[in-house]
Amino acid sequence: MPDEPIEDVLGLRDQRLIAALQCDGRLTAERAAEVLGLNVRVVHRRLAALLGSGTVRVSARAGGTAFPPGMLLRIKVLRGKAETVARALAERDDVPYVDLSAGGDEIGAVLLADPGAPNRLVFRQLPATGSVLSVDAQTVLHVFEGGTAADWRLDVLTPAERAALTPALPRVPAGAPDGTDRGILAALAEDGRATAAVVARRTGGAESTVRRRLASLRERGLLLTEVHVDARRLGLYVDANLGMRVPPGELDALGRRLAGHPAVHGVLATTGAANLHVAVWLPGLADLYAFLTRDIGGLGIPSVDTFLVGRAVKRPTGPAW
Repeated sequence: MPDEPIEDVLGLRDQRLIAALQCDGRLTAERAAEVLGLNVRVVHRRLAALLGSGTVRVSARAGGTAFPPGMLLRIKVLRGKAETVARALAERDDVPYVDLSAGGDEIGAVLLADPGAPNRLVFRQLPATGSVLSVDAQTVLHVFEGGTAADWRLDVLTPAERAALTPALPRVPAGAPDGTDRGILAALAEDGRATAAVVARRTGGAESTVRRRLASLRERGLLLTEVHVDARRLGLYVDANLGMRVPPGELDALGRRLAGHPAVHGVLATTGAANLHVAVWLPGLADLYAFLTRDIGGLGIPSVDTFLVGRAVKRPTGPAW
């Protein structure tokens, strides 16, 4: 079964601050307080606590970059062997996601790999492992806009608040980041809220130059931030991956529609019989049942395979779809 409820679920005020960071990971406490109607000293204190304790982490990545090619893996294993195989997969740099099923006999994973070339892990290493019963590998064809972990938004802000906190669209052509820009982006990868002074120390550049380049990167849409937080701390205890068989003519429209659902944090089109994959976070199993019967049931999808995550063994520490 999914993880049992935990007592230290974050309160609504903290959740609203996290949602504000999802809109803009470099948001100042002053701006957050102004939009959310909070005391600025309280916001300073709570952001420091959330970020300083590691409860919330903000990473950064370059905007305008394509998602890396990859494959979705479903690996069936002998009962009692799943932990061993999952740990081995988690040690690989090209495997950013590893999930154990609630039943304990199946592993779901994402492999970053060129689909045009035979992959050693898929074609040799996993099949040769005695505890592996079968491997299903499907190539990711399309990642839907708004349907990634980086795009997911905690649904605790009003539309007006979200609009006020979200940076404006780029006002100038993006262009390509130069060497200085790339150095700044690399320095922000693990801490997307690092100050210009900190980035200057990490890159060896002048603080004034870094501050100017940061403003330019944001104006051009080349600096994107992503918030990392354990969904259970938000009261979302059910993590499920749904594989759907969708008629080709309806695939794009359904993918776009589901990408906008507040429970959805991933939507991918893939090869294979199940050609649309949707990842959801929900408070409980009753909510998952309602999502399947109400939200999915009314779309005319003939088949849905539900992979209930028992434990997330590995999730990306940096940006990834």
